[in-house]
Amino acid sequence: MKKIMIIGFAASVAVGCNTTEVETPSEDVAITDNESSGNSETSIIDSEQTVEDDKKLNNGITIKWFEHGEGEKLTSGDLVQIDYKVQLEDGKVVDGNHLLTDPKTGKSMESMPFMIGFGMQTEGWDIALKELRVGDFAEIFIPSELARGEKGIKDLIPPNADNVLRIRILEKTKPTREVDGNKVWVFEENSANTIKFNESNEIEFHTIVSTESSPMYVNTFRDNAPFRLRLEDGGTVPGLKKALINAKKSDRMFVLVPSEEAYGSSGYQDVVKPNEDILYNILVMNVSDK
Repeated sequence: MKKIMIIGFAASVAVGCNTTEVETPSEDVAITDNESSGNSETSIIDSEQTVEDDKKLNNGITIKWFEHGEGEKLTSGDLVQIDYKVQLEDGKVVDGNHLLTDPKTGKSMESMPFMIGFGMQTEGWDIALKELRVGDFAEIFIPSELARGEKGIKDLIPPNADNVLRIRILEKTKPTREVDGNKVWVFEENSANTIKFNESNEIEFHTIVSTESSPMYVNTFRDNAPFRLRLEDGGTVPGLKKALINAKKSDRMFVLVPSEEAYGSSGYQDVVKPNEDILYNILVMNVSDK
């Protein structure tokens, strides 16, 4: 059976698609043809386009616009919905939302959420996307040193392989809720789950934690060691506690905690610099009595 490989961002977001069982994700994920139903359909992301404009950056990144959007310029901390595909120069596709199946529809994922500036993909992504606006449709050449570099990914991306990213910035997404500057985006929730996290219970969750300088410095999915938290626990980022109040089992969310609600001007060890915001990519496993 033929397999398609996806990497990085799509793999980490896909973890939340099935909340019944969580497997520890590796750096790459194999999806069989049967698991990617609907992926044979032709998408606009694959269609032939006319280049309207182009720009080459000093670091070797080249952006070709097929369509210029009229929305806001993208900046760190923006959450956008994207339709994208990553391939190598020989045409081999290695990542993209269309390689994943939406569990609700059984069809290819039409888009995925992406937080600008926090290393959810390779360094070249964050550099290039800050040149784009909401509504842009572009093809981006990312040189290997800003992609997977000399290491590549075994059996998927050769060492020193350049990447070609096709991407549509569909919309900028407002937070579902905001508490004292802590922003929460809830992407998936099960309405049958009614028990909410508060001072009377405990929450268990998997998370990937990133700052702009230290992408994915914590990954409980990989370590298969979810966090457990009560509101009275010490040593936890205050903003994270506030953001998790009212969270429910199976909620899939991003939480962006501003520096003043995290480690402030002190920073934390060598992974959080002074005055850095923190991004939590969260899947709530359970909310239960203490």
